[in-house]
Amino acid sequence: MIAPESLERAVELLRHGGVVALPTETVYGLSANAEDELAVRRVFAIKGRPATHPLIVHIPGVEHLNTWAREVPEAARKLAEAFWPGPLTLVLPRTARATDAVTGGQDTVALRVPNHPVALAVLQKLGGGLAAPSANRFGKVSPTTAEHVREDLGGDVDLVLDGGPCTVGVESTIVDLSSDEPAILRPGGLAAEDVERVLGRKVPVRTSSKVRVSGSLESHYAPRAGVVLTEPGQAVARVQELRGQGLRVGVLGPASLALPPDVPRFDVPDEPAGAARVLYARLREADAQGHEVLVACLPAESGLGIAVRDRLSRAAAPRG
Repeated sequence: MIAPESLERAVELLRHGGVVALPTETVYGLSANAEDELAVRRVFAIKGRPATHPLIVHIPGVEHLNTWAREVPEAARKLAEAFWPGPLTLVLPRTARATDAVTGGQDTVALRVPNHPVALAVLQKLGGGLAAPSANRFGKVSPTTAEHVREDLGGDVDLVLDGGPCTVGVESTIVDLSSDEPAILRPGGLAAEDVERVLGRKVPVRTSSKVRVSGSLESHYAPRAGVVLTEPGQAVARVQELRGQGLRVGVLGPASLALPPDVPRFDVPDEPAGAARVLYARLREADAQGHEVLVACLPAESGLGIAVRDRLSRAAAPRG
């Protein structure tokens, strides 16, 4: 657990325009006081993030919802009661408290309550909201340990709070409730089936929307290595094809996947939640070993497998 003096230092930094990397259950966040526009703009600068790309505001609890959202429909309250704290972000019409710097100039704000004792302790001591995108350079692989943050951002961050490895491993599920038709704008650490169970209706996953949200660009979550997507049964053939082109190739896939012994492998658990938990760490390991191409096996399209497929698809997209 983080020492009390470290928590106090983090809060003081945040109150005075500082930027603090802190753990959540999903990934490590690069946090700034959401009501301090200069501090928020510093987050954009550190990440190299476009100013029109909105941030998620992390709040201490559901009781703060009405201070950030001017309309909170019953569906939002049901989801918040069921899954907060947790890997769920709600997009709602904003109040004046949510500035253009945070929302990217939109009339909506993305809100969530993180499920990590360190993040919650900082939020409760601060008493306000934290704008906290992932603590890495924009478009790259998200960090799931404090060491990942230090490797990516070095001395650009005022303080890194080490809360251990993230337990979910992929970003939150973003649900748009700013209109009468709920939609998932980013699959994440909360399965779509769970959202639908609470709302009692089908909730589509939209690959495009007028509402801009974090992690919605075609190319994102990308390692240095090129990523080639495949079904598990085709992995060996793809490796042979790419090796024939003289490339250094590794395979990211389920631990049960049969591969020739000379093929470098980056195993993830067979079940989707376990795969999500270690996905970003495995991508980073492949980069550290200098692989030029990573053949990534797609999981089943259900549960958290949807989020893993989403991240891999964006990692494999053409890069600008």
